[in-house]
Amino acid sequence: MCGIAGYIAINKSIKTEQLCKATGTIKHRGPDAEGFYFSSDDKVGLAHRRLSILDLSESANQPMISADDRYVIVFNGEVYNFKELKKELKDKGASLKTTSDTEVILQLFAQEGVDSFRKLNGMFAFAIYDKESKMLTLCRDHAGIKPLFIYYNQSEIIFSSELKVISSIKEKELTLNKKSIPLFLHLGFIPHPFTIYKEVSKFPAAHYLQIDCTQNNFNDITKNFSPFWSLEDKLAPQTFKHEGEARQILSDLLIDSVEKQLVSDVPIGTFLSGGVDSSLVTAIAAKRHSKKISSFSIAIDDGKYNESKYASLVAKNLGTDHHVFNVKEKEVMELINDFLPAYDEPFADSSALPTMMVSKMARKHVTVALSGDGGDELFMGYGAYNWAKTLNKKWIPFVKEPLHAVSEFMSGKYKRAGNLFAFDGKENLKSHIFSQEQYFFSENELSDVLVHSDFDFKNQNYSHSLKRQMYPQEEQALWDFKYYLPDDLLVKVDRASMRHSLEIRVPLLDYRIIEFAFNLDSDLKIKGSQMKYLLKEVLYEYLPKEIFERPKWGFSIPLKKWLKTDLNFLIEKFTCKSVIEKYSVLRFDKVEKIKMKYFGGDDYLFNRLWVIIVLHWWLEENFKSAND
Repeated sequence: MCGIAGYIAINKSIKTEQLCKATGTIKHRGPDAEGFYFSSDDKVGLAHRRLSILDLSESANQPMISADDRYVIVFNGEVYNFKELKKELKDKGASLKTTSDTEVILQLFAQEGVDSFRKLNGMFAFAIYDKESKMLTLCRDHAGIKPLFIYYNQSEIIFSSELKVISSIKEKELTLNKKSIPLFLHLGFIPHPFTIYKEVSKFPAAHYLQIDCTQNNFNDITKNFSPFWSLEDKLAPQTFKHEGEARQILSDLLIDSVEKQLVSDVPIGTFLSGGVDSSLVTAIAAKRHSKKISSFSIAIDDGKYNESKYASLVAKNLGTDHHVFNVKEKEVMELINDFLPAYDEPFADSSALPTMMVSKMARKHVTVALSGDGGDELFMGYGAYNWAKTLNKKWIPFVKEPLHAVSEFMSGKYKRAGNLFAFDGKENLKSHIFSQEQYFFSENELSDVLVHSDFDFKNQNYSHSLKRQMYPQEEQALWDFKYYLPDDLLVKVDRASMRHSLEIRVPLLDYRIIEFAFNLDSDLKIKGSQMKYLLKEVLYEYLPKEIFERPKWGFSIPLKKWLKTDLNFLIEKFTCKSVIEKYSVLRFDKVEKIKMKYFGGDDYLFNRLWVIIVLHWWLEENFKSAND
């Protein structure tokens, strides 16, 4: 796990010392070593910060140069099947000098080029420079687990693991991307390919890009993105329905994935919330690891959000070396000032705060931790999937408006549910369902509250041509996989953990499990009222069913309450008239109305206030006005 960065500058407009300095901003991603490569003409620069996980020797440091001295790589992540690939290389006569996965990627690329990417099983973002052809190749993993950003203009390209590297080099040239703001207010995150800057994009998952460093300009390089894997292409004409066989296949895949991800030359543990996904990953790890596995949980001083007793019960059953970190509200809120710098752009997932806390504490014991992220998206663990099924029924157009109207005269709980019926047509229904399940602004609300309401969410709701017709709940899960997972959940975990130099691995997002899950019949995911049915059936092979017969919370904070108490100063500071009117993004009278409703008892509006706070907080830190 590391941090990478680099540039191509046709006119040598980026200096080597600029890259060296900028890479220092991601020292937290790799505190163990740093390294640089610059081409003989200084037009190409590569940088690396290393967190040593496999092969702790200096010989595994990066940038790494291939045996024939032709290729140079900087790599962030892990390739879990590197041992099998290494054997394949040796069988073909290759001589490898390290026990790292970096060298395997490099030598495989030297032999097979971009075709080698299809063989990689892991989480990765890397750049390989061919000194002979002057070609730079960038690549990002199947699910977008590892981050990669790209900036370009006519004569320059900069790539990096975090936005702060690019903003450090191009601080005076980056401008606000106003198109991303409605998306952020709607979703709580900025979906790919957008970032908060016009000039910077998120590199697409499961794609690679080859750049000829000798060309005269880089005007349209993003048109050259090429997929090495596509989930849509992996969908079978028919779903898999045989429960017994499916259960065995899933069990075998999970065991193999966890075993591969337990390989490490440094201490390893698991995040354990006490929920289904983290408990299953921890259970398999505890059974398959050669040593007693460490598990980590956090207990926030708020009874409703404290699941530590369930995590402790799971840990006791599995015999892990369990650590429960009891955290007072004050300790979590002390991280507030660390929140924006960690994420570089507006990001409203407040569960990042406890994730940062548990990462900080776990790092005192381990360097790597396994997480259960991905289970809800792959095996339908969200209430959004039931809403997708309901709101796509034929009778909904005839009753949705009356249902919404009636809900406005009811309590906050019913108003919140009623908002799910407040949509115009089905073309943007997937993002609408997500938005309202997360308590953010609907399209109709945005039209009312934005100063300039010229936004369009069609691209974020585009339905691809598929090999089979999917049920609404399957399409909603596919939307979550393509947007919520890579642009929110994985971002949250990556930045929160790497802030404290902790590597997080996600066994449920092995691409083989992803393919299996999306070809599994939905009746094996939601059975009656039971969600994640098949995943739970595998879990019950390891742990008693009774432990999990309760609502889920995970790593959450009581933001709804805190905004009225200890965090109320954020409302006062970032939703005041002077700040709101300074940036002219939102209509102040509408913001005031939302605040009045929230303090008047409509608690469900807390996340709408939170995105307003985060947006203007970020603007205050980074721009003097929205016109900069």
